[in-house]
Amino acid sequence: MKIWLIIIMAAFFVTLALLAAWRHLDRRADAHAWDELRTDIGVVNGTYNSALVQGLPKPAQRYFNFMIDPGAPLHTVVELQMIGELGRGTKASHQYSPMSAHQILAPPHGLVWQVDTGPLSGSDGALPTQSWTRFWLFGLLPVVRVGGADHQRSAFGRVVAEAAFWAPASLLPSKHVCWEAVDDSTARAIVRYGPFEQAVDITVDEEGAPSRVLIQRWSNENADKVYREQPFGGELSAFESHDGYRLPTRVEGGNHFGTADYFPFFKAEITDIRFPGEGR
Repeated sequence: MKIWLIIIMAAFFVTLALLAAWRHLDRRADAHAWDELRTDIGVVNGTYNSALVQGLPKPAQRYFNFMIDPGAPLHTVVELQMIGELGRGTKASHQYSPMSAHQILAPPHGLVWQVDTGPLSGSDGALPTQSWTRFWLFGLLPVVRVGGADHQRSAFGRVVAEAAFWAPASLLPSKHVCWEAVDDSTARAIVRYGPFEQAVDITVDEEGAPSRVLIQRWSNENADKVYREQPFGGELSAFESHDGYRLPTRVEGGNHFGTADYFPFFKAEITDIRFPGEGR
């Protein structure tokens, strides 16, 4: 009996060590991806002036002229700290958990979002060649590990949607981005990168502040659990100035945005905004 107890205890501690090593590898992978987006991509090219958006639909011109001050560096990478709530379930039956998160956003190349909700922690990420969702229970038990082609297409949709929130300079006309009119208050940016194409509709007020962002996202967050295009978006408010940018510090959004099935599973308050790459 004593020998068996020793064997069981040894197996237990070996398992804990292996799980801790696995979690450490996840953290290292997150850090490597973060550094790749921050160091290799976070380069400032030029400054903003309204001539850059001449010829765009009027709502797009108002959007850029509101979001970016004349002479501001064209930051296309942003780092964010946030607190808020994450919802689980459906509109009919859901619950919220408090969350805190740290994120780097580098459209169209990718993002890393590291989040802690108490018992659950982990990350969402996207790079040009891969994407992932990895969550752990109490930092020890892997409970969610998702990737693959459908996931990467969905992750690219998130990158483009959040570009409209917090990285407006990444949506200036370029080889990756073109614009078209929708109506008097909404313009559509179409972002192409690698094998992916994603349109994002940005609705602005008279001043140019974006009030809502909408994409058709490739997602399986539906009753059938089947990947398909469906509305995803959010509402933006509480704009604050940061180094020549006016960015929203409150965002609510989620799947099925604008439909009867929508509930905002993501509620965030931005507590810090930084632009890497300044002066490079």
